[in-house]
Amino acid sequence: MDEVSSNKLPPWLLRAILVSTAALGGLYVLGWLISELRTLLVIVLVSFFLSFALESPVNRMERMGIRRGLGTGIMFFVLLVAGALFLWAIGAVLAGQISDFADDAPGYIRDLENWVENTFDIEVDAQGLLEEFQEGGAVTNLATRLAGNLVSLGATVVQVLFQVLTIALFTFYLVAEGPKLRRNVCSLLPPQRQRQVLQVWDLAIAKTGGYIYSRLILAVVSFLVHWLVFTLVGAPFPAPMAMWVGLVSQFVPVIGTYIAGALPVLVGLLDNPSTGLAILVAIVVYQQVENYLLQPKVTAHTMEIHVTVAFGSVIAGSLLLGAVGAVLALPVAATLQAFLSSYLERGKVVQELEEAEAARQPPPGPLGQRIRQAFRRSGNP
Repeated sequence: MDEVSSNKLPPWLLRAILVSTAALGGLYVLGWLISELRTLLVIVLVSFFLSFALESPVNRMERMGIRRGLGTGIMFFVLLVAGALFLWAIGAVLAGQISDFADDAPGYIRDLENWVENTFDIEVDAQGLLEEFQEGGAVTNLATRLAGNLVSLGATVVQVLFQVLTIALFTFYLVAEGPKLRRNVCSLLPPQRQRQVLQVWDLAIAKTGGYIYSRLILAVVSFLVHWLVFTLVGAPFPAPMAMWVGLVSQFVPVIGTYIAGALPVLVGLLDNPSTGLAILVAIVVYQQVENYLLQPKVTAHTMEIHVTVAFGSVIAGSLLLGAVGAVLALPVAATLQAFLSSYLERGKVVQELEEAEAARQPPPGPLGQRIRQAFRRSGNP
């Protein structure tokens, strides 16, 4: 009987096995849910940060007497009009340039053929390439090939539109019902946690709004400067090209500058090589002025974040959520930096007080004893 009882598992071990098994099963189910609901989670995350960006102007309109729902609708209308104008302008540029390139490509090919033959004394036969741009060629059949993919393209467009509308719906609710949502969330927490949640929430609104505000200022300045320069050098479509450079260079992290500059340089080169070179020089010069003069002054008052932290956060965001994570990385990093710095500042203040208190104490040894005796004789404690 004693041998049987000695082989019996202790109760705590059985409970530990059951708890570990349940925890592993829960983690597996949680990972499966995150994998299956990844798209929804990304939509909710994007909606939250869009609501943070729109919260400040809606709050200002509410203080002016405009109802919160109406103010949110006004902001959505402004964004819709601005987005439609941007897409229309860029679409017109691309359509015009593609059509002009298809028409002028045979002339470019002949000029290149003559230049190579005259410069290097090499006979070049570009007739096969020319036929691609003539009637019945591969380039002229591009529209026919694209038409065969309209079904899959249409499905992709519908899916993207559905996601955009879902983000818009979530964002509208989060902005219009922002104060009510904060009250509902905080009512579930103890008072100390409520203060922490509200502090993080307010920091996220301030930093995200500051990020958008600083980017808009730099985008407007970039648009005006590039519009003037593109007009002076005779670049095609100066206003849409300047709009493209201003927005893409500011709102696409890390590689936005290169993407923004590639399109106007390419359009300029297709129009005239000297124009393309002038556009390239203008973009490079302005980028240096912006990096060293404009951007530090603007972001110092809106979203101050160290360049290494910004670069690392963009890489981490892109690895976690792709392009969406790269865009959201900067306001997230700025919010976390501001939240942590507030607690680090408190620690620094406590340390300074302790150091000051220690400095007021008399030094150890005979000198300290004489100082304490002198204080006692004078009646001081």
